[in-house]
Formats: sequence, structure tokens, C-alpha cells
Amino acid sequence: MAKRKKKRFKYLKIFVWLCFAALVSFFVVTVFFVKPHIFYPGFEITIPSGYAIHGIDVSWYQETINWEEVRDMESKGVKIGFVFIKATEGITREDGKFNRNWKQSKKYGVTRGAYHFFVPGRDPAKQAANFIENVALSEGDLPPVLDIERQGRLSVTEMQKDVKTFLDIIEKHYGVAPIIYTNISFYKKYFGKDFERYPLWIAHYLQPDQPRISNEWTFWQHSETGRVNGIKAPVDFNVFSGDSADFKKLLIRK
Repeated sequence: MAKRKKKRFKYLKIFVWLCFAALVSFFVVTVFFVKPHIFYPGFEITIPSGYAIHGIDVSWYQETINWEEVRDMESKGVKIGFVFIKATEGITREDGKFNRNWKQSKKYGVTRGAYHFFVPGRDPAKQAANFIENVALSEGDLPPVLDIERQGRLSVTEMQKDVKTFLDIIEKHYGVAPIIYTNISFYKKYFGKDFERYPLWIAHYLQPDQPRISNEWTFWQHSETGRVNGIKAPVDFNVFSGDSADFKKLLIRK
């Protein structure tokens, strides 16, 4: 019986030492090899560190938003510096909350941008016309955004042709290169060198410091579960890649 107890005690000591070693290893890797990031109770998500400008994107899904509360919210020095608002989808649809969100975000001083949800297989020229009809950009607004996430039944060549048609019309109308929003796998499959001149807004979640993509990016959507005062539903969170001077250069001018 005594031998059994000694044997169990020996195994217990080994187990404790293994746990201790694992804990130390985790601490070393986290401190020295992983860019630190901080959980902010106010936003209820992990905010990547090292970025000066943070923002959100919204649509009808967030229901009626209190933009004054959005503007005033701050946690550990992080504030909402910009918002992308869904404006249109396909060739006829307008987001039900766009007009209110567009006006209210401007009223309360939140830098705003508008995006179009692209529907593959629908006439790209008519989709561009739908966006132009509903979105009037002003000085200080962000460039227009093409949200492209679906392939439909189009080939890579057909997809690129339709997207380029949309982008060309939008750029000619507003006088600024549109931003492309998509996820990493979609971007790699459909967008080659012909699209590298457009600012990239990339979606890639659960990454501690930056999206895992070699292409240069302007905005990174790093979470879809954030919480913000004045908004009932979860919100997508984003960071801007540069500083305030870079951000100002991106905005619409007269």
C-alpha cells in the first residue's frame, strides 16, 4: 500500500511540473512572439493593439441606432472613429435604415462611408446605378465600397469583368477609386493584379494582430461580435491600417 502511495505521489508531481512547464511556455510565447492585444469590457471583444483608428459597419440588422451614444462611447482610449453603412444591394434594393444612418452619423460627427452589396449575375451597370441614385458623397466621407462575397454561377473571368464594370462606373461618377470589401479566400480566387490599385478592406476573424494576407490592405474587419452603446445587435469591428494623417488623405475632397 505504501509503495502505491509513493507511486501515485510521483505521478502527481510529474503532472504538476508538466502543467507548470506548459503555463510558462504559453507565457513566453505570448509575451515575446505574439503581438499583444487587449480585451475591452466595453466592446466585449478583443481589440488588436497598435492601431490608432477603429470603426464599425452597420446595416438594417442593427435596427435603430442611437448615434450620439455611438460617438460618445470610449473604452481604454478606444473610440469609434468611422462607420461603413450598407446603402444598396443588387439592382433595386436600398437598405431600410440607410437614410437614417447616413444622416445621423454625419450629424453626430462619425466619419461615414457607404457600401453596395454586389449580387453576381445581375447587371453590374444597373447595380452601380442603384448605388449612385441612393448615395450622395460629401467632403470628408470615405470612398464608396463594393462588398463582394458571393460567386453565384459566374466564372472567374466573368466575375472580374462584372466587378470591373461596376468599379469603373462608380469611380467615374465619384472621382475616387472605390474600396473592395471581401474575405481572404475570395480575394485570392477572383482578384488579380488588375485590382491591386483599389483600397482593400479585408475580413479575417480570430487573428491577434493582422489579417493573414500578403496584399496591402487599408481596412481590416477583425470581429463580427462587438458591442457598442446605442446599438442593440452585435456589430462588425474594423481597424484602419495607418495613422490619422493617412486616414485624412483617404477621405473625399471637394
